[in-house]
Amino acid sequence: MLMRFTIKKAKELDLVLLFSAVLISGIGILSLFSINSSLAVRQIIFVLAGVILMFLISLIDWRIFKEKSYIILGLYFLSVLSLYGLLVFGPVIRGVQRWYRVGDLLIDPGEIFKIVIIILLAKFFSTRHVEMYKVSHIILSGIYVLIPAFLIFRQPDLGSALILGIMWVGILLISGIKVKHFLVLIMIGVVVLTSGWMFFLEDYQKERAIAFIDPQLDPQGIGWGQAQAQIAVGSGGIWGEGFREGTQTQYGFLPEPETDFIFASIAEEFGLVGVSVLIASFGVFLWRIILVILNSKTNFPRLFATGFSILIITQVFINVGMNIGLLPIIGTPLPLVSYGGSSLLFVFASLGIIQSIKRDIIY
Repeated sequence: MLMRFTIKKAKELDLVLLFSAVLISGIGILSLFSINSSLAVRQIIFVLAGVILMFLISLIDWRIFKEKSYIILGLYFLSVLSLYGLLVFGPVIRGVQRWYRVGDLLIDPGEIFKIVIIILLAKFFSTRHVEMYKVSHIILSGIYVLIPAFLIFRQPDLGSALILGIMWVGILLISGIKVKHFLVLIMIGVVVLTSGWMFFLEDYQKERAIAFIDPQLDPQGIGWGQAQAQIAVGSGGIWGEGFREGTQTQYGFLPEPETDFIFASIAEEFGLVGVSVLIASFGVFLWRIILVILNSKTNFPRLFATGFSILIITQVFINVGMNIGLLPIIGTPLPLVSYGGSSLLFVFASLGIIQSIKRDIIY
């Protein structure tokens, strides 16, 4: 009976969505094998664990997240405590307190928190969408996002903090915020960014922004990474230089090719063809999620899928923009591609909820 139940549920999965996620991860694993085979083996384990996690979560009725407020609020406060704990107990690794170390593994609670905040905002706005004229709802939802965003910013991790803010604004727009309220938010955002530049940003973060505006200011210092990434992308051509043949990647000119600059590494060794396959796979992946948004009959699944898609689109845009010189370096990984178990598990856990929603829509 258990085997029949498992097979039945597996057949009801959106296999196109699953295969596109696995294909994207596979491209990342192939690039990691070129960079560091031991990291690639770990990434394979993370992907397998992620697929299993996705399937297990897909068996849960998604309505539990909408109806059981105490569950999501409890997860939210535990997540906030874990983020605060990083600033007190977290080891300093590469200048940031972003991970808990468990043996050889590094756990990033900021990645795990993303799924919690998406569920929380989807629940919050699904029950208040007809009252979006009330400023109190905007303020309360903003507080939900501001607390963890501030803790993440203090690690410091500017990229993840900005992404949370973008996702919040995106869900507000979908929920039906008034135009005048949206304009006020923009004005507040400008003030916050200006104040952040003057009082809160670290010196190296300011230097990255300045180096982006004027790449020749310090080409062998703070601007080195982005310059090497652009060289790597440009040297790939149409077909690429070949597996383990990229000079920027293999000879150490490209910093952090397994995380922040993995897109440049892929472009260098697999060229425009490899990059096109990657972007097309992301397109299919996002289209399957957009179908959930279009076909959902109620607000919670629509808003959850919207928040998740905004996070993925924003991270892809920022990471690719960093690699090709359109955006300054803010340390944002490429979803499903960059090395890291926490990020992978967040994506596959979210896909589990998407699969549960989609099963309800179709079957």
